[in-house]
Amino acid sequence: MSAAKREPKRVLLRLDPAIHDAIAKWAADDLRSINAQIEYALRLALKQAGREHKSS
Repeated sequence: MSAAKREPKRVLLRLDPAIHDAIAKWAADDLRSINAQIEYALRLALKQAGREHKSS
């Protein structure tokens, strides 16, 4: 049996234009899409808060 493919969740996100601009610049500096940069930032925040997902 093969494992089912995990589909990413879609979320509508409203951002202050200044935050969007800052994330867009950060993403460009890191050669990432804005979406990937937001996910990266969320993962960092979860890790810092001690709430990162523990995968098996």
